[in-house]
Amino acid sequence: MAYLLLVIGFVLLIKGADFFVEGSSSVAKILKVPSIIIGLTVVAFGTSMPEASVSITSALKGANELAVSNVLGSNIFNLLIVLGCSALMRPLHASDQVVQKELPFSIFITAVLVLFSVGFDFSGVLNGNGTYVISRLEGIVLLILFVYFVGSQVSGALKARKEGIALEEEEYEVLSPAKSALYIIGGIIAIVFGGDFVVNSATEIALHFGLSQTFIGLTIVAMGTSLPELVTSIVAAKKGENDLALGNAVGSNIFNILLILGASTAIFPISVEVAAIYDMIILIAMSIFAYWCARTKKTLSKGEGAVFLILYAVYFVYIYTR
Repeated sequence: MAYLLLVIGFVLLIKGADFFVEGSSSVAKILKVPSIIIGLTVVAFGTSMPEASVSITSALKGANELAVSNVLGSNIFNLLIVLGCSALMRPLHASDQVVQKELPFSIFITAVLVLFSVGFDFSGVLNGNGTYVISRLEGIVLLILFVYFVGSQVSGALKARKEGIALEEEEYEVLSPAKSALYIIGGIIAIVFGGDFVVNSATEIALHFGLSQTFIGLTIVAMGTSLPELVTSIVAAKKGENDLALGNAVGSNIFNILLILGASTAIFPISVEVAAIYDMIILIAMSIFAYWCARTKKTLSKGEGAVFLILYAVYFVYIYTR
């Protein structure tokens, strides 16, 4: 039964996010909000809602390991699997925006997360023991950084459009106000119930097999909640929209840390095991590697995509055997 509820939970999360994005985008168009801003805010937020639902639900239920590992697992999955699969489909072009701003910022905020997690004291990490806490204040700081990031993205997009730089803007369907409200409310309800189903069933599966919530969060839950990013990036890569595939994965990682962990810890302080600190350091190392690949030739090649997939396989073996 737990497996069925897990699948139902993932379906509710993904479809709920789709309905929420469609309804919210429609309302934004009715209010004459430019498409580029909808894409940078409503749509970006919507694709991160599955992770948000799972992490916030986990934090409220005291399942701290699942709350943190879901975000870290999703980010590593986005970086290695999503980009790896997309690059194998077609080499990914790395835009100046991603190379100069988004990837370095992603590395910076992950380093900030490590510092917040350990309380600026690495002695316990070096000894391989200890439990740490990300406080409400630190969660609020992450949310402030999130507001700064979104604000800079919107400001940059509006400035580029004003200067006449061509920006690809997607058209969003305009629904009736009643239908938009129905989509938004229905989407939120599906996301809430989906998150609840995923957290409960993942915890039950972990207990049944004697696996830790951390392992389940880093693998099954992270993969399930990252499906929207995987599908979006692969479709974008197949269409030749390579910069979108790369920007989507990196942007999602930034949202996951700043918005999801920020909101989760602002609501309820989250305890962090030392193993999660190691995962954060691994995420930083993988992000630096991705940055190096993107910066050297402004392209992620098929060969580098294959290396990303191999690195994920090595990481999976590591978390299974530790």
